[in-house]
Amino acid sequence: MHICHVNLASGFSGGERQTLEMIKQQLKLGVKLSVVANPYSPFFSEVKALGCKVFAAKKFWNAHLQVKSEHFDVIHVHDGKAVHWAYIQNLLSKTPYIITRRIDNPLKSKSYRQYRKAAALVGLSTAICQQLKKVSTETKIEKIPSSPIDYPSDTRKIQDIKARFGNRALVIQAANMYEHKGFDVSIKAAEIVEKTAPEIQFVFLGDGRMKAALEIQASHLSNVCFVGKQSNMGDWFSAADLMIHPAYSEGLGSVILEALHCHLPVIATRAGGIPDIIDDGINGFLVDIGDAKSLAEKVQLVLNENELKQQLIDNIESSLEEFRIENTAQKYMTIYRAL
Repeated sequence: MHICHVNLASGFSGGERQTLEMIKQQLKLGVKLSVVANPYSPFFSEVKALGCKVFAAKKFWNAHLQVKSEHFDVIHVHDGKAVHWAYIQNLLSKTPYIITRRIDNPLKSKSYRQYRKAAALVGLSTAICQQLKKVSTETKIEKIPSSPIDYPSDTRKIQDIKARFGNRALVIQAANMYEHKGFDVSIKAAEIVEKTAPEIQFVFLGDGRMKAALEIQASHLSNVCFVGKQSNMGDWFSAADLMIHPAYSEGLGSVILEALHCHLPVIATRAGGIPDIIDDGINGFLVDIGDAKSLAEKVQLVLNENELKQQLIDNIESSLEEFRIENTAQKYMTIYRAL
């Protein structure tokens, strides 16, 4: 079986990391793979380093002539531009394609035709699958979540992070600083916490268009620190005592999976696919969207109750079983073979 993965994103965020992990696992399974990727994305060089045959395509109308001699059994789409690439390739070669959708936003009507033409649609979460069902009642729709990524960690770097903040209790949020990630809610929660537990330190990891405004919002707080985008996430997950993710919307929340995989408890919102990961009170806590007061209360509860925190950690391992890459990769193989 020859699978062609297509991701034309120019950046290297959660979706590209998840695609890369799936490619690595399928290579372990002995699957023949080709990849169509944006040459300006780090994803391009990453998959090339794996030994995959990689075709460069910055736009969805690129590379169709280059792949003309290839005989793909299935095209697997991983981002919005790639949907249109696969649609064109299907018209040219009749190759079936499947789409993995990672966001829970309603689909734009201009993409309905491309989604309805797909042989199968995959949503990372229940919330995403519900949006897909609004577009097509006939196309097969499956829920296959992302899988946590293994990040390396270094004991000395972990100690350095802790020492940097005076070995205070660390609460982190790690995400691109966009409006829907809820950093503004985290800052409001930090303001509440500062009044009663100033020993708790909030550290925000990430960059983005909202960073300057968020720094202004938090400028009067002594318990908030912005450290920019970090590449050594394994060290931060290990150094932190808790992660928060009060997003307004979220397809699934790969960073939540990654934190849990490192046995770091998470408090997040009941947004999008997050409840697919966090079982409230079992392996983490959920709060309502925009509720800074409840977020602040839960932060203090978890950090003040060591027994409760340990119970959450103890429950994490079993809760991640369905998200393991070995399981998700096999689910995709089942879809491929059925086409």
